[in-house]
Amino acid sequence: MVDRLHALNPLDPQRTDMTETIPPGTPALAPEQHILIAMRKTLTAIIRDVTPPPGMRHPLSEATIEDIRQCLMLIAAREKELADAQGRGGERPYYADEPQTVQVVPVAGLTRRRD
Repeated sequence: MVDRLHALNPLDPQRTDMTETIPPGTPALAPEQHILIAMRKTLTAIIRDVTPPPGMRHPLSEATIEDIRQCLMLIAAREKELADAQGRGGERPYYADEPQTVQVVPVAGLTRRRD
């Protein structure tokens, strides 16, 4: 049991399954952020594990489901506060087929303007 608890420690430097994609040059995550990541991942894993196939009754009560939603919203809000404080705010995932607001211009196609 102790080994299992040690393996679940989000601050364990040898743990590799808790890595988040962080852009280069961003500050290292604080211990609180590692705890929030571990809590978010654990709650979502529990949700995946207990979600029944379509048509079957859910094993969790409506109150428990609402409590889990509230916990995830609190975690997300605190993660956003910490990201904003570190200057990492505004990070959002996007789909590959979404139109981008930035247009890439190839450097090879640029020419010098002659005055």
